[in-house]
Amino acid sequence: MRNKFDEQLTILHDMLIEMGAMIEKAITLAIEALVKQDKAMAKQAIAVEEDIDHMEKEIESMCLRLLLQQQPVARDLRLISAALKMITDMERIGDQAADISEIAIYLIGETYIKKLEHIPQMAAATSKMVTESIEAFVKMDLKLANSVIEYDDVVDKLFYTVKSDLIELIQADSANGQQAMDLLMIAKYFERIGDHAVNIAEWVVFSLTGRRVSE
Repeated sequence: MRNKFDEQLTILHDMLIEMGAMIEKAITLAIEALVKQDKAMAKQAIAVEEDIDHMEKEIESMCLRLLLQQQPVARDLRLISAALKMITDMERIGDQAADISEIAIYLIGETYIKKLEHIPQMAAATSKMVTESIEAFVKMDLKLANSVIEYDDVVDKLFYTVKSDLIELIQADSANGQQAMDLLMIAKYFERIGDHAVNIAEWVVFSLTGRRVSE
């Protein structure tokens, strides 16, 4: 029975890795669409979000089967419960990548009021956080999970830099206002992606220790 359970856990891990790869792809396409003003890339990111939704449902079904058929106890129960919570955050990250892509489409044809420097850095940082939080779950790596939580400070600092720069541009010329607000919203979405990655890492900590970091 245990061997069967372990086999199913391996499948669960593989599905989470696949979903994580989809999220990384969505984030990459979204930021590339913004930087290059590429409508096709933006639409691809939006399409990937639909695949992420489908994968969430598949993983949810897998977790429920494990709970009902295997009747796991203690640590195994925490692990499956954590996976169920994680995919909710993962799905929301996909939504936010799609939201960024929709704004990118809206901005196509406009000359950017500022060179896009810190927003792509936010994209890279949040993508790293998502990948490493899922890796921490699969490898049961508590140290890696905690490093993801700490790394959120990098994303927060970048957000405040973007916010400060855009406020200065608005103060210098009110005509910059609309685009500045759109870019600030994109930065805010990336900040939220970082927050969701932190949530995932905190569920990894819970699965390994039985406690939430925020408690």
